[in-house]
This record gives sequence, structure tokens and C-alpha cells, in this order.
Amino acid sequence: MATAPRPRTSTREPEELGRRLAAWLDTRLPGAKVINVSVPGSNGMSSETLLFDIEHPDTPLRACALRLAADPAAYTVFPSYDMPRQHRVMSLVARHTDLPVPSVQWLEEDPGPLGAPFFVMARAEGRVPPDVMPYTYEGNWLHAATDAERAVLQEASISLLARLHDQFPAKEAEFLLPEGEGRPLRRHVDAQRAYYSWVVEGLAPSPLIERAFARLEEIWPQDEGPAVLNWGDARIGNVVYDGFTPAAVLDWEMAAYAPREVDLGWTVYLHRFFQDLTVGFGQPGLPDFLRREDLERRYAELTGHTPRDMEFHTLYAALRHGIVMLRIAYRQAHFGEVEIPENPDGLILHHASLAAMVQGTYW
Repeated sequence: MATAPRPRTSTREPEELGRRLAAWLDTRLPGAKVINVSVPGSNGMSSETLLFDIEHPDTPLRACALRLAADPAAYTVFPSYDMPRQHRVMSLVARHTDLPVPSVQWLEEDPGPLGAPFFVMARAEGRVPPDVMPYTYEGNWLHAATDAERAVLQEASISLLARLHDQFPAKEAEFLLPEGEGRPLRRHVDAQRAYYSWVVEGLAPSPLIERAFARLEEIWPQDEGPAVLNWGDARIGNVVYDGFTPAAVLDWEMAAYAPREVDLGWTVYLHRFFQDLTVGFGQPGLPDFLRREDLERRYAELTGHTPRDMEFHTLYAALRHGIVMLRIAYRQAHFGEVEIPENPDGLILHHASLAAMVQGTYW
């Protein structure tokens, strides 16, 4: 694990992207120069990010980040990438809340200039808890911080979620509701079923994921509660921190209209995913950080809404993450980085914890 290369996510060449970006920008801001083009080491597993600076006397925008839909030639993680949707969500969050969302600028829906739609936003300076190797491992800034510093970051991070859910007018998020019938949670889960079907089309299905879907039906909430704007990929790895204070909230491609607990369950489980992985490789990790009971209690204090049915929602988060992990593993197989085992459940890194959740023995 400590020496595993980062999985391939693109067939694009950064230098060529930079040249094409400069040509495109000249149509939007004639005479502008694009300099210092780079791809961040923490680039995501789905959409791609390009960092660059602009030199032009007529714009205050200097440091930029470009969010580019996934390379269609690179076995994409999701079946589609709606960049106008992401651009709209970020614009609305900036308008209706006090969250530090980067200012979004140009939206380009034509795939011609860079090979896929994209948008440009202001770049925030700071540091991000790493995914590879995870921040729960030794050797990074968050692991090296004091307990008091991590407590500050934890408090600030759960506050982001509470403020988003409380401040954003829910009706403004209804455009994110998937097509179909039923309440928002039912539509959200049905959309995940459709995504899973797409992932395994022509391939062996995952018995574990199918058991997890069945278990969700058995413990379905009697009252799912009101729907709100969900960040979607709600985790500290999508926040830029200035010291231990959030400076920018990133990655809105999974934004949704769903119960609060869908977001909160994702926050809880994605940390546990890293913590379990770290313990499995013989390190203690950060056992007192982002604990489920602490996050639920503080969220209730901040919002007045006591989280409900969290066994359902943490299982749902682990299930959703399992589908993504399965797709990423199939992409690695596509690029010859791994071999597909006889049992596809082995491709899901957290299959043991997901199985324990299905059995009701994890928590």
C-alpha cells in the first residue's frame, strides 16, 4: 500500500491541455497569457483539475483552477459529467450561504476546445488532507497536528455541513432531484441502483453490493425527514484549509437533493474508510478524530436536527462508495494495473466493513 502507484485517471497530456487552454482563453480574454500550468498531485479519481495563472491587465483573476469533465477515453467513473450543473450549484451556494466556495467564472459547454466541457474558477491557496496516502497515515500535515488543532478542523468542518443544510433554501435545490417516482431518498437510492447496473454491465455482478441494497430495504427509514441541498462528496479531502480553517469547499459533482443524513453518513463513513484501511496496515491512524458519535452530536447542536437512522445512512454511504470503488478497480483492470479476481467483491477495498454493516455488526 505504501508504495502502490496512483491509479491512472486520464490519457490527456498536461502540456497539450495547456496549449489548448491558452488558445481558448484568447477567445474569452484577448491578449491574456496562461502561465504556470500544472496538474495537482491530489487530482481526483473522476473529473480532472488543471491549475494555472493568468497574466492580463484587465482582470483581477490571477490564480485559477479549471474543472474538466472526465476523459471519455479513460474508462470514466461516472456515466456522464454535467459541468453546467456543477457550475450552477457552486454559484447558488455562493449566493445563498456563507460557505467559502470558489468564485466560478467561465463555463464552456462545447467539448471542442479541451475535449470535454469545463469551467474555470478562482483558485484557493492552502492545504488539503491527502487521500493518497490517506491523512490517517503517518507523514502528512494533518496526522502531525496536535489533538487541539485537529479538534479545530473537525469543528470547522462539521459546521460547513450544518450551515449548508440550514442556510441553503431547499426549494432552490429541487432541480437536482433525479427523475422517477417517490420521495427524494427513494429517488436517490434508485439512481444509485441504476449507476450500479451501469458499472457491472457485461461484467460479473457483486454479490456483496446486491446484499447491501437488499439490507437497505429491510431497514428503510419510517420517516426520512426533509430534503436539503447535499454537498454530495462531503469530506475533509474536498476542503482547502488555511491552517485548520476552511478556505474553500470543493467538488460538487455529486451534489443532490436528499435528506441531511445522506451527507452526514458520507462524512462519517469516508473517514472510517481511511481509518479502517490504516489500522489494517498496522498503524493506529486517528481513532479520536471525526468519530461518528461526536459528529452526530455536534451536528444536532448546530442545527437543532437530531440525525436519525444513521445505521441506514452509513450503510448507504459504504454501499455507494463500494460501487465507486468497483468502477475504479475495473478501470485499473482496463489499464492493466490489476487483474480481476474470480469474486468481484475482492475489488472493493472495504468489502469487510461493508459486509459487517450488512450483517449489523460493524458499529
